[in-house]
Amino acid sequence: MKFPGQRKIKHYFPVSQPKPVLPTSEVQPDKDTYIVGLDETIVDVVANVSDEFLNTFNIKKGLSNLVDADTASAIYKELTAQGCISDHFAGGTIGNTIHNYSVLADDKSVLLGVMSANITLGSPAYHYICHTSSKVDMNHLQGVPGDIGRGITLITSDGERTFAIAPGDMDELNTDHIPENIIAGAAALVTCAYPLRHQGKPIKSAMIEALKYAHKHHVPTVLTLGTKHLVEEHKEELLKLIKSYVSVLAMNELEAEALTGLSDPLQAANAILNHVDIVLLTVGPDGMYLCGHTDDEQKRETTNPIKSGGLADFNRWEFSRPMIREACSKPIKVFSHIDPYMGGPEKIRNTNGAGDGALSALLHDISANHFHKETIPNSSKHSAPFLAYSSFAQICKYSNRVSYEILAQNASRLSRGLPEREDSLEEAYWER
Repeated sequence: MKFPGQRKIKHYFPVSQPKPVLPTSEVQPDKDTYIVGLDETIVDVVANVSDEFLNTFNIKKGLSNLVDADTASAIYKELTAQGCISDHFAGGTIGNTIHNYSVLADDKSVLLGVMSANITLGSPAYHYICHTSSKVDMNHLQGVPGDIGRGITLITSDGERTFAIAPGDMDELNTDHIPENIIAGAAALVTCAYPLRHQGKPIKSAMIEALKYAHKHHVPTVLTLGTKHLVEEHKEELLKLIKSYVSVLAMNELEAEALTGLSDPLQAANAILNHVDIVLLTVGPDGMYLCGHTDDEQKRETTNPIKSGGLADFNRWEFSRPMIREACSKPIKVFSHIDPYMGGPEKIRNTNGAGDGALSALLHDISANHFHKETIPNSSKHSAPFLAYSSFAQICKYSNRVSYEILAQNASRLSRGLPEREDSLEEAYWER
């Protein structure tokens, strides 16, 4: 595993040493460090359109619109005729996240979902595989007779994203294709709330089964909320799911408000922390928050300027490392905030995938902690049940940098790793 940053201190674990056996593409739970992602496998078709185009096909702006196969084909045909399509990408919020994770960590991840049993050139399944990292293990996908999903991302001149989604067979994933041993050996399980929309489809039961396996084996479980309207429609069911199984909750400010009724991001995060260990909250041009818990004995005060907002002096302990709330003898809440890297790109053509990029960086840090603990269990880095390798503030920097990379390109997935970041004075702080 490639660690997140340059590690030239005593806790650094060298990754340049030759491995004793040849690497395999398939995950080996007893040997590998990896994360597992469960997703609706879908290909994104990205196009720039006018508001009139949306009205023509009765597509509601800014929302995820489910359309039938015929409507999707008609939209695609018209986009092709007008020359509006910029590219095809493998999509899905979790597919994006685990792809980015494998690029950042230069290591394995596992994708659970469906895939067309027969793949032809130019098909959605073909585009999906072509745009997914070779380090993503697809050996546990469920074969289906039809196509995977096709999501058409329609971007208007104001930068707003609207989705027209033709599901295909993407929601046919069943519980028989949820491998307990693979989840049990993972550093984390990550999935999304989208399957809750499909009450009559097997993917919902498959997602619940995966969450139960992760909970049973004490594997950190990460959930992303999808969209504001999904949260509003399934709020009670989501809250029940979060309280029962979720360790890390990722969302934007609109989804946080829909879940808590609080418009202030800090106040919303504070409320959600009563149910989960970590909250990753992106707030668009205002940057992002990473919030969680640490034990009072393990808290570390920041040397950065103290900030106040919805909570006074909220970032005072941001040099602390995230911990599992139930493992803290005296848990305290920790909040960290960061503005967009370099003020954000000069021109943002597509915001699709920015939040997924931030989450992949957090997952990288969680898995790095898992890897280091498995390899050097007696290290002082593991003197307490920490959930991540770095501090809240350092993870914020890393997630922010990955989001910037996504925003600076016209694609929802990283095509290459990031330049190694320099370790800050904060790292030296932790060595004292």
